[in-house]
Amino acid sequence: MRWMWIDRIVEHEPGVRLVAVKNVSLAEEHLHDHFPGNPIMPAALIIEGVAQTSGIMVGAINNFKEKVLLAKVAKVELDRDAQPGDTLRYTATLDRIDDAGASTMAQVHLRNNEDGDDWQLIGEVDLLFSHADQNMSGLDLPEENFVFGDNFREILSASGLRPETV
Repeated sequence: MRWMWIDRIVEHEPGVRLVAVKNVSLAEEHLHDHFPGNPIMPAALIIEGVAQTSGIMVGAINNFKEKVLLAKVAKVELDRDAQPGDTLRYTATLDRIDDAGASTMAQVHLRNNEDGDDWQLIGEVDLLFSHADQNMSGLDLPEENFVFGDNFREILSASGLRPETV
């Protein structure tokens, strides 16, 4: 994956939950177009940050041997926009996992750095993931895990996790 919508993993309880943060910065090009004069992080990118957080949690359960693909966004509730200077915290928890895939639930919290260290719950996102190797066996999928490539390994390493053992 080329675009990363999380900056750091801050907590990991294998098979239970994973917490990641995203610092919203005016240095990100998409904010200059969304919206000029009032930049906000698009809700779709917040959902993608949740999906990446949840997907890493699901992938880590089998040491990233499965190609974990987002199959369905089951529920989204976002009550507030994120602006430059804000920090988002994604807390993903595992609801269910089997050979076919997994379901996750996540909370999105926002900290406005001007307001101090208080985190405000701004949303909840429920996702379903598919284990591509199990569900798409008739397709000619590449042998290498194209889902968890170098960018994800860099995020894991930068977070103090060893990608080869997580």
